[in-house]
Amino acid sequence: MLRRYPDAGEPLSCKPITKGLLNHGYRVSTTRGSYFLKHHLDDSTGDRATIVRQHRATQRLQSLGVPVAPPVQDTEGDTVTEIGGRCYALHPWVDGLHRAGAQLSTDQSERLGALLGAVHTGLELVMGAGRGAGTGLVQRTGGSVGSGGSVRAVESGGSAGSIGSVESGGSVGHRSPDPADTFALIDDLLAVARRRHSRDAFDELAEHRLLERRTLLERHADRRPPTPGAPATGWVHGDFHPLNVLYRGDDPVAILDWDRLGVQPRAEEAVRAAAIFFVLPAGKLELEKVRAYARAYRRAAGASAAELAAAVHRVWWERLNDFWILRWRYCLDDRRADPQFPAVSALAVWWTREYEAVCEAFTG
Repeated sequence: MLRRYPDAGEPLSCKPITKGLLNHGYRVSTTRGSYFLKHHLDDSTGDRATIVRQHRATQRLQSLGVPVAPPVQDTEGDTVTEIGGRCYALHPWVDGLHRAGAQLSTDQSERLGALLGAVHTGLELVMGAGRGAGTGLVQRTGGSVGSGGSVRAVESGGSAGSIGSVESGGSVGHRSPDPADTFALIDDLLAVARRRHSRDAFDELAEHRLLERRTLLERHADRRPPTPGAPATGWVHGDFHPLNVLYRGDDPVAILDWDRLGVQPRAEEAVRAAAIFFVLPAGKLELEKVRAYARAYRRAAGASAAELAAAVHRVWWERLNDFWILRWRYCLDDRRADPQFPAVSALAVWWTREYEAVCEAFTG
């Protein structure tokens, strides 16, 4: 691999990095420094053309002053290496720390919002404002129980947050989750959770949250957001959360993992990001920080309060219908996301109760 990058030096060590849910990463140390080697595994974003588009976007964003870590070019000027049908990319190693919202001051929260606004306006410059082909929206709702007793996902409307991706075409905006599909999925997940031979505290909590969510959806089913009359036209990072932002000192030094780069409603990314950065373990949002973040984002992105209000409503509804962590656990027997479930599931309940306060924090 490193023979393709003669300026990188001779390899000394290669250590796997444990963080990250979709791809594999390694810290490669050489006689000339350290690098991040990324092994692209996700089928929805791991093809060469998609990766090259991501690389070109980060190269152009860097020229605008956005803190990114574009890949290293090989002797041919390429940034993607294919070995055994899989794609790899070599990036400069960036020293820094990940910080959740609880570790950010109000001023730092404001700078985070301004940074995301700069990303969105920068992407508009380097990618164009039009709707791209094959950009992929994260859309998942519905489901049924297969013959083996596991849940089989049906991908249609809704959103799975930062995990997974399916293509979304059509001439209008993406459809919000249908509560009828969610009710069916809740029944399926409850059946699987209740059939487990060795139930633990997680299974008990999952059952409680599924029953609670069904009641909330029955109460608020008439608040389903309408389908937008036009497709989204804004380019977004697609996965803006604490593990994809590196800090050194008080300031961000690199935005990482551009796998989900695509065309989506940009204000919805701003709301989703805030819901990840500023959620407390008890499932509440730090609204003072959200307010500072959102004001800075609106100024930097030129987004209106009405745009943020609509995004708050759509992301709230999305969260109310979303069970991606339970899908991973019960469908895929993958428990890597389990630690996120208590806060994520509690947030949907708290957000419903404090809907007006949350909306005001994003728009005031």
